[in-house]
Amino acid sequence: MDHNIALQTVLDEIQWLEEVIGQVIKSYLLQEGHEKNWRDIPMPDISENTSPYASKIKEWEIGSDERLALALAMAPHIKPEVLDVFFGKNSIYDRQFTEFGGTISKGHSGFLPTGQTLMFLISSQDPKLHVEVLRILGNDSRLGIEQVLQLEATTGSDPTLGGVLYLNERWMHYFLTGEKQNVEQSASFPAQEITTKLEWEDIVLEDNVMEQVAAIHAWLDHGNTLMNEWGLDRFIKPGYRALFYGPPGTGKTLTTTLLGKSSGRPVYKVDLSMIVSKYIGETEKNLARIFDIAQHKEWILFFDEADALFGKRTTTSSSNDRHANQQTAYLLQRIEDFPGVVILATNLKANMDEAFTRRFQSMIYFNMPSVENRYLLWKNVYSGHCTLDPSIDLMRIAANYELAGGSIINILRSTAMLAIQRGDNMVLENELIQGIRSEFKKENKTI
Repeated sequence: MDHNIALQTVLDEIQWLEEVIGQVIKSYLLQEGHEKNWRDIPMPDISENTSPYASKIKEWEIGSDERLALALAMAPHIKPEVLDVFFGKNSIYDRQFTEFGGTISKGHSGFLPTGQTLMFLISSQDPKLHVEVLRILGNDSRLGIEQVLQLEATTGSDPTLGGVLYLNERWMHYFLTGEKQNVEQSASFPAQEITTKLEWEDIVLEDNVMEQVAAIHAWLDHGNTLMNEWGLDRFIKPGYRALFYGPPGTGKTLTTTLLGKSSGRPVYKVDLSMIVSKYIGETEKNLARIFDIAQHKEWILFFDEADALFGKRTTTSSSNDRHANQQTAYLLQRIEDFPGVVILATNLKANMDEAFTRRFQSMIYFNMPSVENRYLLWKNVYSGHCTLDPSIDLMRIAANYELAGGSIINILRSTAMLAIQRGDNMVLENELIQGIRSEFKKENKTI
């Protein structure tokens, strides 16, 4: 692909945008030439253009309003000076024109367009087009479904159209290079896919837990049929919400990845360290990125240590309390509206806000395994190349040491290292006890 053609195509769109902006402002302020209409300014001809941008415009069959929105979102990246005209002051109030929208950021001194900026350009001469702008910016528009054009989430009482209008970075990259990137593979994306090589027969759970997990699996298999063909969407909200709670290492994460694996759905674990921000509004914006992208994909979203985000709300005695409660309320709404499967995991159910727990379709307690299940876990993990000395009484080990599956896996790792250092693949009893002792130390226990 010729990168020069790709860049020139985008530059031509922004040149057209500059002419449109000039005409709209003339018309709005009744300056010389105000009688003309910006729609009479011809768009760049892309009929014979094979660049990535032109190809997508033709494939998506989008019109002048959407092209204007795209050009507006690309301008700060390619030619930011074309937007400087929006810094003009209203002589009556000696301040910028409110109707122009826009903002600036710490890292960019130029004008960043907002939804209001697009609203001004498209509907200032015809207010009836207000609805058309809302359609373009909606999640169900073609540009929304393809995750091309996005409106940054606002918080509190801030106007929705006050959010920055921006082009998804992977699409910007594609329009200029022809190379497609998956947004979820970006280092800045606050969720990562998790997978497992294990199968259902490798996990040991109580029968009642497996029965409840099977209900989630049934929803993954038949949820669309129930909602759409059986008409349940008339009575219940879309999606499925589950809470997994219980001690660490009892299989909450593994069960989630197996649900994804067996249903053919990617599982994305949300990185809370990249989500939670001390700055007001930033946490909501980070969450919006995930939900907006996952909205049109069949992902299972997994929030581990979820009480960090979904914890109990407090009385609003300070601005920090109000901020935290605002985050919780926003999250509650996004989860309720999400059409896919969301699984939250926490060690302590008591830490969770009741407003969330009331809305879960299932709440599954992953308890510490029984003696019989601990025996099965020990037997399973040492059934491969790494084995246990036959003289070890596994049932006695299972009865004497209460350990979760995650801890037993950790012991497998440490004892296998000791065995291979001896040039063997068999773990001795003293090595096994040493591994158990190390796990107990993590919880300040002794044996």
